[in-house]
Amino acid sequence: MKYFYFFGVVILTTSFTFFLGNTYAQWVNCNLPYGRAIYSLAVNGENVFAGTYDGGIYLSTNSGINWQQVGLNDTTILSLAVSGNNIYAGTYNGLYISTNNGSNWLMSSLDKWINSLAISGNYIFAGTQYNGVFLSTNNGMNWTQTSLFNRNILSLLVNVNNIFAGTESYGVYLSTNNGITWTQTALNNNNVYSLAFSNNNIFAGTYGSGVFISSNNGLNWSQTSLNNLSVPSLFVNGNYIFAGTQYNGVFVSTNNGLNWNQTALNNQSIWTLSGNINNIFAGSSIGVYTSLNNGLNWNITSLTDYIIYAIASVGNNGFAGTPSFGVYRSLDNGASWYKTSLTNKTVYSFIINGSNIFAGTENSGVFLSTNNGQNWIQTALNNRTIRSLASSGNIIYAGTSSYGVYISSNNGLSWSQTNLNNQSVYSTALNGSNIYAGTLGNGVYLSTNNGINWSVIGLSGQNILSLSANGNNLFAGTQNGVFYSSNNGTNWTQIALNNNYVYALKIYENNIFVGTDNGVYLSTNNGGTWIQKNQGFNIIPYVYSLSISNNFIYAATNGQFVWRRSYLEIIGIKNISSEIPSSFFLFQNCPNPFNPNTRIRFDLPKKEFVKLKIYDLLGREVETLVNEQLDPGSYSVDWNASRYPTGVYFYRITAGEYLDTKRMILIK
Repeated sequence: MKYFYFFGVVILTTSFTFFLGNTYAQWVNCNLPYGRAIYSLAVNGENVFAGTYDGGIYLSTNSGINWQQVGLNDTTILSLAVSGNNIYAGTYNGLYISTNNGSNWLMSSLDKWINSLAISGNYIFAGTQYNGVFLSTNNGMNWTQTSLFNRNILSLLVNVNNIFAGTESYGVYLSTNNGITWTQTALNNNNVYSLAFSNNNIFAGTYGSGVFISSNNGLNWSQTSLNNLSVPSLFVNGNYIFAGTQYNGVFVSTNNGLNWNQTALNNQSIWTLSGNINNIFAGSSIGVYTSLNNGLNWNITSLTDYIIYAIASVGNNGFAGTPSFGVYRSLDNGASWYKTSLTNKTVYSFIINGSNIFAGTENSGVFLSTNNGQNWIQTALNNRTIRSLASSGNIIYAGTSSYGVYISSNNGLSWSQTNLNNQSVYSTALNGSNIYAGTLGNGVYLSTNNGINWSVIGLSGQNILSLSANGNNLFAGTQNGVFYSSNNGTNWTQIALNNNYVYALKIYENNIFVGTDNGVYLSTNNGGTWIQKNQGFNIIPYVYSLSISNNFIYAATNGQFVWRRSYLEIIGIKNISSEIPSSFFLFQNCPNPFNPNTRIRFDLPKKEFVKLKIYDLLGREVETLVNEQLDPGSYSVDWNASRYPTGVYFYRITAGEYLDTKRMILIK
């Protein structure tokens, strides 16, 4: 046992490690259940079919470069199989058949939950939820139940005259006579989610126990070295055996499962695998990936729509605007999300005005909800693409693609086009009687009379992606960083992030947040200095929209849904001087003793990754105040200890090789 000394106080630790408590210094994914999660794939020559969650079937005829939706649009596709000109799709409510590449679909007579499909010549096998295996010998028009009739069939595999069925809890069954009779194999107590055949071996992917192999048609099974993961999918391409896992991406074996290597696709749940000689396709929770070199490298295809274009929040309620799937709503600060009645629309913008919520859509204008997003009605502005929305009192402003700004003074009952009528307006902002419109390619326009007249005031030639005003200060986010005006747009200065696209600007309590193609930045001194705030993101995302309410800041991203972070935590650290200190130093907190707020200051003479953490008297970590890379300078961070009892606490900084700890006292 080792000891860590805090000014005479002995704290028991193991290997100098403090106890971990709840820490809040990062973004947390809100797990919005939207997008094109891919549950099934089928490849037929140059055609790749992808079955999605709640989004029907997509087809690519050029190896995933382009995709088009080809049917069953609002349906979850659990399984796919292709035979000649026929495509079979298994869903929650039965089997569908298309004979023309997905242009039209007919429901077959099999109206069960279809988890899996397999085809052998004229025989089509369907694995159902708790109703066993069904067989069709006439292209799916009629079906008969086989003698395996009381199991949940998770996977199917046909190998010459042998049909294998992977089940929930009962392992693998084998039939050698087209399903007339079935025998349970020695792998008899696992959930078997996937099956594959390679070099006279049968591979079975299980839940939690990895991959098993049998070299004698299931008489005996042995566990491979991939033995501790859930494997929803298996695929064989020549001598390569691919295993798609839950949470850990794709593994590959080139020696019949003796050894497995994790590929570069290593942080996704892979629900389905398929391919041909040239391409391997992996269906994940965020779309389809493809590899041209047997898993050495992977690229996400264009079938990925975990994109949130717009986010708005008020109180505990959040609203997320998606491409093609409309508006989702959260009633619990983003912990859970639900579809609203506004579906099948691409939503680019929101504005909340009292009890009214307005949503700007692509080609369908503005929608209005008066009951917290539960129901939506289309307003009279119904045939434009709405890129931005703003409100002042009873007046709503809508910035459109190509048609300028529209205005409504009666909650969308009627709209009139202003004389700014030939611009794409991607951003709008209000400041007193001033209305600002940020255009695509033509800078910022200003109206001082409710949109009757407009004049260009600067940044001509810039794409103005976001605008925000604070007093006389106006900020514009462009494809070339942030521009600033201190005189309502008369003069502009480029101040920060010159190499970034700035999609979102949000000013709250004099703190300026920007969403960029490199995550989130914060300025606490009116744009003088900026701190990157990306802690917690899996991959630093494009951030398209920001919203703040109920002590949370929300970020709408490209490819990573909605993220949430504590507002009080994210603004905690402030750069109080850009003058470079001569040495590292951690100051005593002030005030001390304190109740319940105190401020901690530290100096950095060079760029370092800084951690500043709070510990209680027993050495338990109670909060993280800083956990990020910082430029040289002097910084301060506030700690609110209202949630903690009276007592002695310690704060500890690490910055490169610099380490220091100080003591403080909370008295309530």
